Amino acid sequence: MGIMKILFVADCRSPIAQNWIRHFAAQDNEVYLASTFQGDVGFPLARFEFTPVAFSAVKKQAQSFGSASSLTPDLRTRIRQWIGPLTIPRSAKKLRTFIQEVQPDLIHALRVPYEGMLAASALNAGRATRAFFLPVPQPIPLIASIWGNDFTLHAPSTLLMGYYTRKTMKAVTALHADCERDIRLAREWGLGRQRTTLVAPGNGGIRSEVFYPPAELVKEPVIINPRGLRAYVRNDSFFKAIPLVLAKRPNAKFICSSMQGEAQAIQWVRELSIEQAVTLNPPVSHANMAEVFRRAQIVVSPSIHDGTPNSLLEGMACGCFPIASDLESIREWITHAQNGLLVNPKDPQSIADAILLGIEREDLRREAAGLNAKIISARAEYERNMERVGEFYKSVMRET
Repeated sequence: MGIMKILFVADCRSPIAQNWIRHFAAQDNEVYLASTFQGDVGFPLARFEFTPVAFSAVKKQAQSFGSASSLTPDLRTRIRQWIGPLTIPRSAKKLRTFIQEVQPDLIHALRVPYEGMLAASALNAGRATRAFFLPVPQPIPLIASIWGNDFTLHAPSTLLMGYYTRKTMKAVTALHADCERDIRLAREWGLGRQRTTLVAPGNGGIRSEVFYPPAELVKEPVIINPRGLRAYVRNDSFFKAIPLVLAKRPNAKFICSSMQGEAQAIQWVRELSIEQAVTLNPPVSHANMAEVFRRAQIVVSPSIHDGTPNSLLEGMACGCFPIASDLESIREWITHAQNGLLVNPKDPQSIADAILLGIEREDLRREAAGLNAKIISARAEYERNMERVGEFYKSVMRET
């Protein structure tokens, strides 16, 4: 099986999606992208089609008037969960037309809400039109990727989100997840036992030429939170932990990724009087993010819903000591007190105690750095994982 004709349904703005799609475009496959948001991927595609869903067409306009930025991440998420599914049928018609024109060998939706829901509905709509003799694609294998909070945050949030999640799991030919936990949850949400599955990092893995450790362990107590402002990340707890750390280590510095100019983050910094210790960074490129990680001693990921956070793996690859939430999916990567520390993301004291321990115990950080380098090399190396994905694609097409 040679060149593949692949249609990705994804958010083109996502670095995770771009990292994945770029691999197959670079291998001279015929790659098409139906993006749920407007944007530019920065590499050539056979064709790009904007396929808005869940108000993604009006997001940029709303932000220009300040209405979107005035909403908290949690409120924005809840609005999309309640009303977003109502937009799927109309959007599915647009995607179905694109599928009819492209006739791909394979469709891969890089997330369930709303890309997987959209693709599953488009294919089902196509099958429903057969009785009317409209031109519809022949059966096309559909793969969906699960992202960390698809099942734990979004699927149970509303009746319609649950309905479309089950519909997607029943429609897919195969499933990709970044942790074993999500394969188990997928079965509970309707994935057939006979369906093929693959567990691999969500962005394909870690590029060792970009994300690698510094020559020496970082001596200065620099702590980075790379998660940005998201509804499922307890940044409130993280910021409240900072004064607790500063009380014992006043020279500690905290870097917060993708929070520059964010009203909520600015408010936390001011209310806690921690301006001297906190830097709110703008979004940066992958290469620049690797440099930020290499200057940090500790990476903190205080989420309450997660699969395998790509930023956590990137920090580990750059030698950062990982402190992350005590979640089932995270325990697939971190063993408490061996190659990192697991905390209660809702408890600022738990986060502060772990940061202080990480700062004080150079021996623990050094041992963890060695263990994590081996883990990343064995389980998260980009080229090796993407070779597995290519074989996965071909096996799914052969079985369809």
